[in-house]
Amino acid sequence: HVQLVESGGGSVQTGGSLRLSCVISGRTSNYCMAWFRQAPGKQREGVASISGNRGRIRYEDSVKGRFTISQDKSKNEVYLQMRSLRPEDSAMYYCAGDLLQGATPLGPDSWRDYGYWGQGTQVTVS
Repeated sequence: HVQLVESGGGSVQTGGSLRLSCVISGRTSNYCMAWFRQAPGKQREGVASISGNRGRIRYEDSVKGRFTISQDKSKNEVYLQMRSLRPEDSAMYYCAGDLLQGATPLGPDSWRDYGYWGQGTQVTVS
């Protein structure tokens, strides 16, 4: 049974930084892990993903150069380092994962590909 627990959200000023963590329990060594976000009234969108085998990484265009996804398999954790935060980055951030055979979906409706989700952590940028 896979469980994901996020932490690290908070309130920061524009230009600030936050580091989100996702603690994973269960056998997920070959899972694709991703971070999604959802603002009120908006669809859930993929932010970054990392494949479980070769560590292939993808980013949504608006966060490229500002956000970094990484994982520590020894700790079974995934991170999202966020820098140069903007008000439009404000959202509930979710950690997600699934066994996707090397794929790292992030496009529209890609949230449907992930079967395991955390409860979310709120990020507010003002």
